[in-house]
Amino acid sequence: MELKQKFTKSLSAALLFAGLGLATAAQAQTLRFGSNFALDHSSTKAMEVFKSELAKTDVDLDVNLFPALQLGGAQENVDQVRSGAIAGTWIGISYLSRIVPELEAVSIPFAFAERQQAFDLIDGPVGEKFNALLAEKGFVSLGYMELGFRNVTNSKRPLNSASDFEGLKIRLQPNETHLATFRALKANPISMDVKEIYSAMQQGVIDGQENPYSIISTNRFNEVQTYLSDSQHFYDYIVVVVNKDSFERLSASEQAAVKASMTSAINWQREQAAADDQAAKQALIDAGMVFTPLSAETRAELRQRSSGIVEMLKQKIGAEIVDQVTTELAID
Repeated sequence: MELKQKFTKSLSAALLFAGLGLATAAQAQTLRFGSNFALDHSSTKAMEVFKSELAKTDVDLDVNLFPALQLGGAQENVDQVRSGAIAGTWIGISYLSRIVPELEAVSIPFAFAERQQAFDLIDGPVGEKFNALLAEKGFVSLGYMELGFRNVTNSKRPLNSASDFEGLKIRLQPNETHLATFRALKANPISMDVKEIYSAMQQGVIDGQENPYSIISTNRFNEVQTYLSDSQHFYDYIVVVVNKDSFERLSASEQAAVKASMTSAINWQREQAAADDQAAKQALIDAGMVFTPLSAETRAELRQRSSGIVEMLKQKIGAEIVDQVTTELAID
């Protein structure tokens, strides 16, 4: 009888221990991030850095990454974060401009001369303003990676002059300032999710698109495009956002660990993106694309044609944020 009681107590203790183990495991939270960026894009690699850095901390958080359209297109990922279906996404900032129109203030055409200028802008008061506006809409911004300077490709002709842009059916992001800019250039801009671009160009629905070299390369757009330019008409960011309610349910130490790990990832990505940009450009040329650099005269004419965009932006999103951007960038 005594032996039976000891066995029962031992079994109960073992079950209790196992139960505590299961409870501990159940307490570990998994943060799910989805994105449209390809597996070999620097932003996806940066998210792996984030995952690795977070694993080194003392917090009990896991990260699952779903890049390359695994959870749907860019707009779907935004909706999933907003509803809390996933924790977060890393995404081109334009896909949030329908929710926070003020984000378009950094979409002034031909505004940036080089990437450090873009980093200084987004890491300062302008970025802080964006973060506050995103929070009002249910998102927490964890920082901004480089998407890069956007360049036009097409299947019709090399872009030797401003008039060569006229009439081209060019896919753009769902950003009204981007679309208005290309209308001012007398092109025919079409808003389309990134997941539809390749087939649309392949089928001749559109003549071309505009993206950083790295996106053109990782998405193999060169397979259905002939001409490559260095128009650099916009500089673009990738913003990492998470669901605000979900983030605020994390403990203070968990929030701090997530932010610190993401900062490390973003710093890594910004350095890597610069190297990847030039490597991608050369890879596209080596793959057979016809590269035509824009002359200073052509760029000046394109800038003049799109000069009314600043005033249009002021009317749309308010002069304060636009003036803040133009002042920091020293735009007349």
